[in-house]
Amino acid sequence: MTSLDSVLDKDGVRLTVDDAVATVTLTNPAKRNAQSPALWRALTEAGRALPGSVRVVVLRGEGKSFSAGLDRQAFTPEGFDGEPSFLDMARGPEAELDATIAEYQEAFTWWRRNDIVSIAAVQGHAIGAGFQLALACDLRIVAEDVQFAMRETSLGLVPDLTGTHPLVNLVGYARALEICATGRFVHAEEAERTGLANLVVPAGELDAAARDLAGALLAAPRDAVVETKALLSGAVSRGYEEQRVAERAAQGRRLRDLAGITD
Repeated sequence: MTSLDSVLDKDGVRLTVDDAVATVTLTNPAKRNAQSPALWRALTEAGRALPGSVRVVVLRGEGKSFSAGLDRQAFTPEGFDGEPSFLDMARGPEAELDATIAEYQEAFTWWRRNDIVSIAAVQGHAIGAGFQLALACDLRIVAEDVQFAMRETSLGLVPDLTGTHPLVNLVGYARALEICATGRFVHAEEAERTGLANLVVPAGELDAAARDLAGALLAAPRDAVVETKALLSGAVSRGYEEQRVAERAAQGRRLRDLAGITD
């Protein structure tokens, strides 16, 4: 695959690949990269279309805002063209509603696969579904003008696009509850201080900072990064002794691999 091959470009999502680094770009700046079911399906497709050579995925949004969240058209009686409206979905069978939400969530799940490291480069507004999309990634670099907000609760809903688990893990239960229940903005300084952001940079340096981090992540051998990510991501659900066992098993695999011994 040659440098900067375009793999996918549809419904507000573009996927390009440059050797071991893929870039997923939200491409509707006129609507502040507002999200829709079609966009979620395109994000899911992007994850499935990643070549096996990709080790790092950078997620970014064109324009002044990363993503202002769910397109407000979703809350109108007619909803989106060719899609069931949210009101119609609510009136339908409970199992169908659950299956539809599960399908939407797939756009937010693949970013934490062990074989890749994902970086969200976030500027301007990252609200609701936009906040949850940033949380879906492993790492976040934010511009100084970033404004995170979880507005679902204020609208009578809940954050359901996989954002609650990483939010609590990053900032703790009490702060996560306060952020969600009040719907307030979280700015760059707080994001960095509480662990939401790995790095804060001027807006004009955001893409360059994401490229630099991607390059740094490629320095270590791929299999070592994959094993380390699996260890760290699983640590939350393991006890101390379980984690010790997992560490030993992972190191055994690495040592056998480095010694040229196949299982």
